[in-house]
Amino acid sequence: MSRRLVAAAAQLGPIHRADSRESVVRRLVDLMRQAADRGCGLVVYPELALTTFFPRWLYDSQDEVDAWFESEMPNAATRPLFEEAKRLGIGFHLGYAELCEEDGATRRFNTAILVGPDGEIVGKYRKIHLPGTAEPVPDAPFQHLEKRYFEVGNLGFPVWRAHDAIVGMCICNDRRWPETFRVMGLKGAEMVVLGYNTPDFNIHVDEPKHLRMFHNHVTMQANAYQNGCWVIASAKAGHEDGFGLIGGSCIIAPTGEIASVAMTEDDELVTCEVDFSLGEYIRRTVFNFEKHRRIEHYGIITGQTGVVVSPENG
Repeated sequence: MSRRLVAAAAQLGPIHRADSRESVVRRLVDLMRQAADRGCGLVVYPELALTTFFPRWLYDSQDEVDAWFESEMPNAATRPLFEEAKRLGIGFHLGYAELCEEDGATRRFNTAILVGPDGEIVGKYRKIHLPGTAEPVPDAPFQHLEKRYFEVGNLGFPVWRAHDAIVGMCICNDRRWPETFRVMGLKGAEMVVLGYNTPDFNIHVDEPKHLRMFHNHVTMQANAYQNGCWVIASAKAGHEDGFGLIGGSCIIAPTGEIASVAMTEDDELVTCEVDFSLGEYIRRTVFNFEKHRRIEHYGIITGQTGVVVSPENG
């Protein structure tokens, strides 16, 4: 008997600097109620879902930066979301900026949590593949300073048993790296949930805008197929304080096909009935890791970071 779950990618339209967390949480709750009306058991919200995408600005003081971070979860602003999830019996994924004390030091991470239908946190992930720069890019129309404001995640790529499946998480730029999905795939992941905030403009090169969406989808489609897992991906979209973010929130099947996709750049719920058995034949045949992987030839993947061209292979 197949295991099924109606899942939702809850895309958010713009969140401006002047928008309060309380106003954003009201939008999240509204989307969750829509999901309940559609029979959903899981709602996936975007990366940094409680605030504007603040790494686009350079701030003068650490206090200004820390104003965008959450020091506890849930907190006063987000508690209504947890309470509504428990009342409705719906789990959710939420991305936010996390400020914490660990090993006697103040730490800052780009974080996501998975919350069960009882309103309790099931698991936590901290973003590993931080894009952008640590120093401002001169003459850029905006900045992408994730390397300045966040530390590299220190929790690895764990998976959890939730929603009658094995579930993993990643965040935004992580989705572009095949290692992200392969690590979780080797742990048996049947579904990966993620949020993203992707600018519609590349500040480093003159890249056609249509490629931003193409690359967004193709990387997740390839990783879904190559690991035989579902991908639920939720975007922050539209123009925040004049700066564009792509939408394209979607649900991707283990076959690599887009099963459902957002049609707007506003708050929008994208739903699909996820059949976890759909990925089984892929994991049993073409991508049967135990039968076909040849790890004796993969050492360079973890032993080397950048490209090295030697006389022998150049």
